Amino acid sequence: MAGKAHLLIRKGRVIDPASGRDEIADLLIDEGRLVRIGASLDAPGAEIIEAEGHWVLPGLVDACVHLSLPGSGRTGDIASESRAAAAGGITHLAAQPDCGPVDSAAVVRLIREQAGHAGFARVLPIAAMTQGLQGTQLAEMFTLARAGCIAVGQAGAKVADALILKRCLEYAATFDLPVMFRPQDAALAAGGCAHDGPVAARLGLPGIPAVAESVDLARDLLLVEATGVRAHFQQISSRESLHLLREARRRGLPVSADVSIHHLLLDEDALEGFNSHCHVIPPLRGSADRQALLAAVADGTIDAICSQHQPVGSSSKAAPFPATRPGISGLDTLLPLVLKLVSDGDLPLARALDAVTAAPARCLGIQAGQLETGRPASLCVLDAGATRAMASHWLSAGRNSPWLDATLPGIVKLTLCHGRLSWRGGD
Repeated sequence: MAGKAHLLIRKGRVIDPASGRDEIADLLIDEGRLVRIGASLDAPGAEIIEAEGHWVLPGLVDACVHLSLPGSGRTGDIASESRAAAAGGITHLAAQPDCGPVDSAAVVRLIREQAGHAGFARVLPIAAMTQGLQGTQLAEMFTLARAGCIAVGQAGAKVADALILKRCLEYAATFDLPVMFRPQDAALAAGGCAHDGPVAARLGLPGIPAVAESVDLARDLLLVEATGVRAHFQQISSRESLHLLREARRRGLPVSADVSIHHLLLDEDALEGFNSHCHVIPPLRGSADRQALLAAVADGTIDAICSQHQPVGSSSKAAPFPATRPGISGLDTLLPLVLKLVSDGDLPLARALDAVTAAPARCLGIQAGQLETGRPASLCVLDAGATRAMASHWLSAGRNSPWLDATLPGIVKLTLCHGRLSWRGGD
């Protein structure tokens, strides 16, 4: 990453959902800090960035990213994937606790060191809630938080014993650590690889019913109420779950939620032809679920949109559908697909951008996702009117995406991460 920026970004359309700002303005960044936003600013000695016709946005915050450490045998590493993030305007990545697993301070330090050395984005580790993500022994959550973890979770691994889970939540609540849940009942989902609906039945694929998510969510919400822990529910996929979340909010529970971008754009029909690039967990559900999820993002029931980035090698997607590894590589496409939702009329611009900037930052409890003067600048300059062929501009080491061969809107021209230039178009 370059040194602290001294830039004058001129005449861009500055959109900051957190403050409601949407206007043509200049931005002055001095010694890496956003100093002023206003008209016709002057800054002798600063590098001039002409942004007329472009958008200036807060750096995106991605609440769900799966990263790998060296020697894991998995596709991609912190350097390659954070570079893809920077090129997509993403400045903050919440790394799931299966990156390790993240159950020791040494692993946390390694993640932070590798992210700092790469210099493309801020990688925010989520700690394992149990040792080795095994669901049996509590991890040293306080020690992990002191080492730099922002929350605790299980990355989809289950804590089957409700008493152990309750003790985990009580421990997290003691230190005001947010807990990241991914609700899915292991027994109801066992062996499944697709939504338990008409497409899976026609293709002969074992199904995962929507109730596998909602029954686990109901248990988790009762335990959240009993312990008072701050809870964030990741990758909500079914309309039944939305009723539970709305009721929890009505009762004043400290809960938030996100949805993956692919669950807003695709449904079970995308599996036709056994398209393994659409094999994800939780599975793509029915059209009614997709529409309900879009409505829930629009009305704020679902706070944030995440990439659910999970890069895998091409061989992992080449087997028969049930044997393929689930996951979509989503960092390259998060912002373009959000712009597609707006252009298709599925979400209003301000809410869509809020869902990938300020809202996930609030869910994670971090200071990011907004253009706040006096703080280190994290922002991107976007040519929203341009399009790009994704395959020729793909940076993630994982090319497992149903949009790999698509042409999508938006090209990021420049990204600043915490006051330093982390991406410039053409890098």
